[in-house]
Order: sequence, then structure tokens, then C-alpha cells
Amino acid sequence: MDALVLQILNGLDKGAAYALIALGLTLVFGTLGVVNFAHGALFMLGAFCAVSVKALLTLEHVALDPEKLTAWGTPMEIRTPYIESWFGDFGATLIDYSVPVSILLAIPVMLILGIIMERGLIRHFYKRPHADQILVTFGLAIVVQEIVKAQFGANPIPQPAPDIFAGSADIGLLIGFAENAIVYPWWRIIYLIFSAAILGAVFAFLKYTTFGMVVRAGMADRETVGLLGIDIDRRFTIVFGLATVVAGVAGVMYTPILSPDYHMGMDFLVLSFVVVVVGGMGSLGGAVAAGFLLGILQSFASMNEVNSILPGIDQIIIYLIAVVVLLVRPRGLMGRKGVMED
Repeated sequence: MDALVLQILNGLDKGAAYALIALGLTLVFGTLGVVNFAHGALFMLGAFCAVSVKALLTLEHVALDPEKLTAWGTPMEIRTPYIESWFGDFGATLIDYSVPVSILLAIPVMLILGIIMERGLIRHFYKRPHADQILVTFGLAIVVQEIVKAQFGANPIPQPAPDIFAGSADIGLLIGFAENAIVYPWWRIIYLIFSAAILGAVFAFLKYTTFGMVVRAGMADRETVGLLGIDIDRRFTIVFGLATVVAGVAGVMYTPILSPDYHMGMDFLVLSFVVVVVGGMGSLGGAVAAGFLLGILQSFASMNEVNSILPGIDQIIIYLIAVVVLLVRPRGLMGRKGVMED
């Protein structure tokens, strides 16, 4: 039972990351009809927003303490972050909570970046073949990746979680298994809750707001909505920015789980694109459901008992599922009729 619960939690944790990125990919495809292979790079840029905020918060000034001497008899250097000198304990708290604080920077930065990207590049490929869209967005992802590599280096940059969430929770007690100690990292639980909140907020925005209803109508019949005098293009631009923000904040919150590096976007993009295809291109519910389903399957496939029978199955299970689903149902599990079926 312990192993079962842990694997389910691991699967939900992975699935949450897949679902958040896949949701953005599906939003862009469903509204603009664009296959955006730069979406993984946006996830990475969100992670490096956290790196940048941490670097800014930990900028230090150096003072010499004549009362403390080094082994060579010279005054010892005392390094103190500026923000801690200015704000005392509050400054220290900001440094400790640099990851969640980074969301305040990531939201406007990613929104502006998404709008510029859509207006400056993506709009010129709306009516081009999907192969052209993939090539240009994949090329953009490589450019962004190399810029990040040149600026931050090739090595992963650890981003610790706040001290209060640095340990593990006893899940056994929380779910009623008093005799079984099932521990799980607090930050992974936080990330799962955060992902559920973001997914719920996006679906509520699209379902219960006037803006969202117009967008959903535009996804179903763009020309008719345009004939009603609604500037659907402007709304789709905002949706592209929203998808960019979702990817960015997902990257920010994932940094304590996986230290950011310049190729993390590509790693998640491939998996998330498979998730989108399995769930159904253009289906928001399908992307989320497939994300969690494939995350759980990958988690169980990584168990030692499974790997001893089928070595390496955890590395290919997602792709095997994708092959089976597309052979049986080319549109994906919840895809619209006619999408990817011709």
C-alpha cells in the first residue's frame, strides 16, 4: 500500500507538470491552429525568472570587519544581501521565499513576451502548413535555449524551496494510514495543489466569463464570431499570452523539484506534445486528463518490480501508449472529429 500511494503521488506530480504545459499547447492550437514547438522554451524561461529573482534578491555588499581576522591576519569580509540590510528580517524572508515571489515577475514578463511572440511571429503562420509552424517555432526554441545558455551557463542552477517546505509530510497520517509512515516532499505536494488551482482557474475563466465564452465560440467557428463584429484576433492574442503565463508560472514553481538548465524546456516539450496528441489536439480536457494519466503510468512503470520484468519500460511507456491510442483513435482520446484523422 505504501508503494502504491507513493507511485500515485509521483504520477500526479509528473502529470501536473505535463498537464500545465500541455494545456498551453492545446490552448494555442485550439484558438490559433498553430503547433507551437517553442512552448517548452516558455516553461524554461519561467524557471529562469525564478533564477533571476533569486540573483537579484541575493546581491550583496561587502564590508570589512576589523575585529574578525582571516588566517592571514587580514580583516574578514562580511557579505550581506542588500535587501536584508534594508529590510532586516523581511528581506531575509523574501530571499527564503524567492521561488513563489518570482511569480510576481513571471506573470507580466511572460504575458508581454507571449503577446510580442504572437504579434511578431506566430500571426504570420496562421494559414501555413503545420510543418512550417513546427519548423519556425522549434527554431525559435533553439534560439531562446542558446541565449539562456550564454547568459546563465550550461550547468543546472539549484533553487531551494522555502525552509518551511523543505522537509517531507507524513501522508500516511493525512490519509488515515496511522500505522504506515508514508513520507512525501512538501514542495511536491505544494506543486500539485498549485497546478490544480491553475488548471481550475483556466477552465473557470474559459467557461464562466464572457471573454472565455467568446473564445470558445471562436475556437468552434472563428469566421462566424468575426462576422458578429467581435475582434476575435485580439482575444486570441490574449489567449496566447495566457498560455505563455501558464507555462511560465509552471516553470517557476517547478524549480525546487528540478534545477533549471538551458535544455529543460526541450525535455518537457516532447513529453507534453505526446500528452496533447494522446488527449486530442484542441481538447483542453483531453490534455489535462492525458497528462495525469500518462504521469501515473510512467510512475508505475519506473517501479523496480516492473523494470525487473521489462527493463527500461519507464523510458518508453508514454510513447507506447501514444502509438496504441493513435492506432485505435487517430484524433486522440477526446479530440474533435476530423482533427488529425485525414
